[in-house]
Parts: sequence; structure tokens; C-alpha cells
Amino acid sequence: MPDLTLTTFDWVPPPPRGFVRDLRVRWALEEAALPYRVARVSGDKGPAHLAHQPFGQVPWLTDGDLSIFESGAILLHLGELSAKLMPSDPRGRNEATEWVFAALNSVEMASLPWGMSKFMGHPTDTAAWKFVDDFLKLRLKHLEPVLAKREWLAGSFSVADILMSDVLRVVDCFDGLAVSPACRAYVARATGRPAFAKAHADQMAHFAAADATRAGA
Repeated sequence: MPDLTLTTFDWVPPPPRGFVRDLRVRWALEEAALPYRVARVSGDKGPAHLAHQPFGQVPWLTDGDLSIFESGAILLHLGELSAKLMPSDPRGRNEATEWVFAALNSVEMASLPWGMSKFMGHPTDTAAWKFVDDFLKLRLKHLEPVLAKREWLAGSFSVADILMSDVLRVVDCFDGLAVSPACRAYVARATGRPAFAKAHADQMAHFAAADATRAGA
């Protein structure tokens, strides 16, 4: 049995499927061809859950007796296990690490409220929406010339690309990259990789199996 165990929710409703953040970890594991198993946790967020993830979220990864939460931290850990996920030279590793934090702290900070507002169908003729929309557009304005010059953020494909493309993928689903062609092309490149297709299909199958279990209960 593999030492790597990815824990995610046993079931979520259809709208977030394909976007639950265990996908990022599945994708990295598939890219690196690291053997792993998937464990399930219910949404009741009891003490056993909170012992691994203090905010009651998913995913977390156990590697032997080590338990790691937050997708960025998990991907950096996996980058230590596989050269397919992290450049081997110091400059490349530093650059990949920078872009991991940029994806989570600079871009997702702007994209998450924007995406949630779109998902919830909030009105777009308010001052609050204009602030959120302008904030995201500013981040994309700065990211666009970077991605116009690079295939991948740190030279070779890395955990930074898994995180950045997954953050941008949500924006793209709501057509938020319409005037950011380099960002849109980058998402298409990343999600066109076989490992993403496998990870996405596996997550969707995971929740579909849970539907069948609940229907038979």
C-alpha cells in the first residue's frame, strides 16, 4: 500500500465538482506518477477531521506519519519527491516557489471573490462588484505579459503551473479571460495535459460513485 494518502470529501453537490482542491493534488500525483490512495471524510468536520485540517476543509495528504494540509503546501512537498514537479536547479526552484505563492496570494486573492460573486449570481452594477472586478483585471493585466513570453512559469512544467492554471481555470469558466489571451492559452495548455484529464476524471468519478452510494442507502 502506498505511503501517500490523499483525503477529500466523500461527497459534494454537483456545482463544485471538478473544482474541489484535491484536484490539484491528484494532478500533481499523476504528473509525477507517484502511487497514492484516496481516503474519504464526511462533511461533519469532527475532531478527527480538524486534527488534520483545522479549518474543516480538504484536501490533506499523509506521507507516512506526516500530515500536510493546504494545497500549496502539499504541492511543495510533492515537489520535493519528484523532479517532474520542481526544477532541480536552485534558480528554477526559487522561481517555481515564487510563482506558487503568487498564484495563491496575488492571483487567487483576486479571483476567489470574483468567482464566488459570479457563482452566486450577484448583481454586477454595484460599487462592490466594480471593486472586485477591477481588482481581478489588474492582476490579470500584470500576469498577461508574463504568460505571453513563457510556456511555463519556471521554465519546465512545475507545481507552480498546476496552481496558477487551476486558479485561472475558475476565472475562465466564467469567461473572465476573454481579454487575456495569453492567460487563456496557458490554461488550455495546462489542462490539455493527460495528467489533468486523469485527475479531473477521477475526481468526477469519485463523486459520481458517492451519488450511487447515497441513492442506494
